[in-house]
Amino acid sequence: MGGGFLRRLGAIIIKEVLQLRRDRLTFAMMFGVPIMQLLLFGYAIDADPHRLPTAVIAADQSQITRTVLSALANTGYMRFTHQPASDEDANRLLQQGEVQFVVTIPSDFTRRLIRGERAQILIDADATDPLAAANPLAAAGPAINQALARDFVGPLAGLRHKADSVELVVQRRYNPEGKSRLNVVPGLLAVILTMTMVMMTALAVTRERERGTMENLLAMPVRPIEVMVGKIVPYIAIGSVQVAVILIVSRLLFDVAIEGSVALLSVGTALFITVNLAIGFTISTLTQNQLQAMQASFFMMLPSILLSGFMFPFRGMPVWAQWIGEALPATHFMRVVRGVMLKGAGFDDIATELAALLAMLLLVSILAISRYRVTLD
Repeated sequence: MGGGFLRRLGAIIIKEVLQLRRDRLTFAMMFGVPIMQLLLFGYAIDADPHRLPTAVIAADQSQITRTVLSALANTGYMRFTHQPASDEDANRLLQQGEVQFVVTIPSDFTRRLIRGERAQILIDADATDPLAAANPLAAAGPAINQALARDFVGPLAGLRHKADSVELVVQRRYNPEGKSRLNVVPGLLAVILTMTMVMMTALAVTRERERGTMENLLAMPVRPIEVMVGKIVPYIAIGSVQVAVILIVSRLLFDVAIEGSVALLSVGTALFITVNLAIGFTISTLTQNQLQAMQASFFMMLPSILLSGFMFPFRGMPVWAQWIGEALPATHFMRVVRGVMLKGAGFDDIATELAALLAMLLLVSILAISRYRVTLD
């Protein structure tokens, strides 16, 4: 009796192993997801980003000014990449997300120091992501004071022990109080839409195949593009309702308002929803059943959450991880929604991100249609 039990148990185990070998996607997910998580958390994620792009407006060109700028660069947090000609240009760079900080040294900086008066250094920070701005701002003051102490010699020696000789004036733009919810809530809009829209349409064709209704669909005199659009349009309406609910709740509960154009945000959101639905439709043409479709959707969602700038500062990731992030629709929509909601960005400020989403939509649509043609054979 014991021998029969072992034979039956062994047969079931062998059957499951063979079935697992045939399901290559599941087998790949078992090893692919842990490896991807290890690589992302081990190499790509950095909660303390360094070498953040910084613009400098230095109206004073003295040796002391150069000492101040060197001190800020030596902290490792700031990398001087732009020299705007005016405050308007600097504000534009901040609004478009080109720079994280703008350092302004007034023309009377050195003169006020020599006279023994308090001299000011101004730092404007893009504080939409408080995590990225906190440490650089905290390190700036001590670094400047320590560096200037070496230059305070001769007639300026008396300033070494004067704590208020240099005043660092910090302006946290777009999020003065450093509230994390102002950064997280708009980002959640991108994450939620990615999770729901991709998964919904990823099950579209596979559901037809499992229910046996695929033959009826293939027998209809419709083109692949018509099938794709027909399956996507209903979910666009669902996604629109989700967006409305999220925006209303974020306003009522978290006091996150829309600073920019609602119409512009609607255009960007509609484009992002359509891209995700097209990706889901493509996944449905690449998989054989609903389980595989859900697994493939998860494989798409994990990097979208980790590499889009939602959980961790985008600029804190290495270059190779940023390249992967740039290939994700969530990354570009994150910049759109945060730009419009928090910064009041206009079309010119987010035109590049909208163009990237449109290019992704065209590319994914071509792939989906070509794959659906294969399913007709």
